[in-house]
Amino acid sequence: MSKSDPRDIDEDAILKGLSAEELDQLEYELQEMDPENAMLPAGFRQRDQTKKSPTGPFDRSSLLDHLEKQALEHQDREDLVPFTGEKKGKKFIPKPGAGRIPEEEQITLEPELEEALKNATDAEMCDIAAILGMYTLMSNKQYYDALGATGKIANTEGINSVVKPDVYKIYPDEPPNDTDVEDTLERIQKNDNSLTEVNFNNIPDIPIPTLKEIFHGMKKNTNVLSLSIAATRSNDPVAYAVAEMLRENTTLESLNIESNFITAEGMMAIIKALSENTTLAEIKIDNQRQKLGDSVEMEIAAMLENNSSILKIGYHFTQQGPRARAAMAITRNNDCSRTVTGALPVCEAELWDKWEVLEAAMATQEDYAG
Repeated sequence: MSKSDPRDIDEDAILKGLSAEELDQLEYELQEMDPENAMLPAGFRQRDQTKKSPTGPFDRSSLLDHLEKQALEHQDREDLVPFTGEKKGKKFIPKPGAGRIPEEEQITLEPELEEALKNATDAEMCDIAAILGMYTLMSNKQYYDALGATGKIANTEGINSVVKPDVYKIYPDEPPNDTDVEDTLERIQKNDNSLTEVNFNNIPDIPIPTLKEIFHGMKKNTNVLSLSIAATRSNDPVAYAVAEMLRENTTLESLNIESNFITAEGMMAIIKALSENTTLAEIKIDNQRQKLGDSVEMEIAAMLENNSSILKIGYHFTQQGPRARAAMAITRNNDCSRTVTGALPVCEAELWDKWEVLEAAMATQEDYAG
């Protein structure tokens, strides 16, 4: 017996053949209710289970007036026991001599020291207590102010003074970036000798085509040493333009693309291009909109191991393995770039031999642990 295909059923014909009662029943069954939603009235949290008509019109203002009138007409309950002001019990009277220190516990000081403490003010006592380490007698601010003071009384209000908050300095906000994007782009394309640093940070309204033109112009530029486009809403198309620029540019030393919308695919293209670049010494790629992931971090570590020019990298690794490999590679690059007067730079081959020895030791430790 062959089964009919559900796609061959004509729903319109079935609905036309239903009666009014059957349509109401179908609508009742298809209702979507949310009984847990407290933001909805009670009548909308469940299906309508009655056919009764409303008893009368609903008037919100009349209802509020009635409730207010009812509350005003309701009499307050009288106190069962009126307050007479009668005082009960005995008043506490301290015994004479209760606050004195016993003679066996009293400390005898030298006459000069006792005279100095007798004439000391509360502010001086506060500083003395801080110096002696009695920090429980004062606030943290009084304690550290007294320790940091030199030659003068820091706490002028005494131990029992009211703790007040520090008055912090108000620093003005940084002015907006006033770089002329169009003029700077033209100077990049013309390879202006006076333009060595380009800063487009925090300019969010730069069009994506303009950013791509900037990096297309940087391919043949031989004067710009530092380029920064942090917080410019750059995305993957811009990242691909950055990758193309890194393959051809031989002058740029510092690149900052932090705080943008570059995904793992765009960052992977930049990392692969860095494997072919031998002049870039600093790159910042942290704080992207999306997390780059473990595979990208492994590629970053592998790129740094094969690149001997990068001395600084701005990225927070989330995995311990790539972080350790990247740290070792950056240390190697800095050691190779450091020269000693009258001597040659640190040999890269020797550093690689040390790295291979360290890798072998780590592998042996992992095998032993396994």
